[in-house]
Amino acid sequence: MFRVFFFIFMIAGFSSHGQELALARTDGQFGFINTSGEWHIKPQFKDAKSFSDDLAEAMNDDKSWGYINRKGEWVIKPQFKDVKAFHSGIALATDGNDWFYIDKSGNKTLAQVQTDKYYDFSDGMAIIRNGDLVGFINTQGAVVVQPKFEKAFPFQNGHSKVLEGGKWGLIDKTGAYLVKTEYDGIGQVSNGPVVAEMGSSKGLIIDGQFKEIPGAEKIWDFTSTEGLAFAKKDGQLGFIDAQGNWVIEPQFDKVKDFSNGLAPVMKDKKWGYIDTNGQVIIDYQFKDAETFSKDGLAPVKPSKLWGFIDKKGNLVIEDKYDISSVNFGALFGASEDKGFIDGLSRVKLKKEWAFIKPNGEVLGNTWFENLELFK
Repeated sequence: MFRVFFFIFMIAGFSSHGQELALARTDGQFGFINTSGEWHIKPQFKDAKSFSDDLAEAMNDDKSWGYINRKGEWVIKPQFKDVKAFHSGIALATDGNDWFYIDKSGNKTLAQVQTDKYYDFSDGMAIIRNGDLVGFINTQGAVVVQPKFEKAFPFQNGHSKVLEGGKWGLIDKTGAYLVKTEYDGIGQVSNGPVVAEMGSSKGLIIDGQFKEIPGAEKIWDFTSTEGLAFAKKDGQLGFIDAQGNWVIEPQFDKVKDFSNGLAPVMKDKKWGYIDTNGQVIIDYQFKDAETFSKDGLAPVKPSKLWGFIDKKGNLVIEDKYDISSVNFGALFGASEDKGFIDGLSRVKLKKEWAFIKPNGEVLGNTWFENLELFK
């Protein structure tokens, strides 16, 4: 009996802790809805931000910032002039004069850190600056990468892009080089080999060696899970594989990532979709188009507004919406927040926002003044 009770208790606790919530505003007040479209935290805040690390920034009527948990309770009472999101259990806050780190109790932490500027944590690491050079600390405030780089990007997938002596490379969280700083450009660690530039040559780092892709003018990171990246040659875009072979010859004006076996491509100002063999599956007909989601639907713009098609090219949700760029990656960027995410897509109709389901039904039959993605 105890085992059954304990199991149920653990499930209930996990569900409460892990439930995703979306920031929404109605009548000028911010609250949070659940994935059923119901208010989980009723509108009551003058301002608020989406959840990160299970806490969300919120402002009271006195225009002071604090943090709430997923029950809507103040975990850190409003007391700051401004705050940033929690990452790795640490956030930045200011009293209006100085920025400093705080823990999840709202207490100042890592006060011993020596830095000319404070940076957010990412992937358990934060940049520190000493004059013109940067390094990294961990969540205990220990300097794990001494300031010796001219530039550094926040850690992503366990690695950071760094500039040293005018050359780019990649380091891990110990400061060891995954890629030595000897390149004129470097990509991120993603779903394939690292993209790099050496002089005017563009290529891939395969087994620690630079392999030039002849004629390539630019190569984008392997952000798709389907083993292909897009690249430019002679002003046109095509796709290469992880060995650097052109598997779809450059012939497109614009392209976006493969997903569910299809990729949006543009020719003569019209978008269509190709498969991984380069065959046109959905004809060129749209003013704009995005990648397919796991639900098998893709946002398209037949005319002035957005709708959704299935993998046969049928318009299954009427083109009557605006859709924020939050849902989509930049033209040549990568984002998983495209179209439908876990069965919901954020859309705008006139001046109001809502989530719709794959059948076009509006979640909770409710529209909001503002609406963010579920976190």
